[in-house]
Amino acid sequence: MSTTQEQTRKLRRQKEGEVVGTKMEKTIVVRVDRRIRHRLYKKELKRSKKYYVHDEAGKAAVGDWVQIMETRPMSKLKRWRLVDIVRAGKSR
Repeated sequence: MSTTQEQTRKLRRQKEGEVVGTKMEKTIVVRVDRRIRHRLYKKELKRSKKYYVHDEAGKAAVGDWVQIMETRPMSKLKRWRLVDIVRAGKSR
C-alpha cells in the first residue's frame, strides 16, 4: 500500500464500543456509547447507537471491547469493519 493510501485510510472515522451480538456470519453488532450534556439542565446523558460491523475471521465475542473503522458499504446495513479487539470480555 502506498503512503497516500495509508494517509487517506487514517482519515476514516473510528469508534470504540462493546460487542452485543454475534449471531450472524461474519457480522457483529457493536454498541457505541457517547455522553452528551443537556442544553438547559446541564445534566450528562448517555446515548448509544448500534453498528453492524464486518468481522471476517469471526474473532470477536459478546462482551469484547472493539475498535471499528468506517468502510465502503458491504450490505444493506454494514458500513463498518473490525480493526482490533481492545480487550476481551468476561465470557472468555
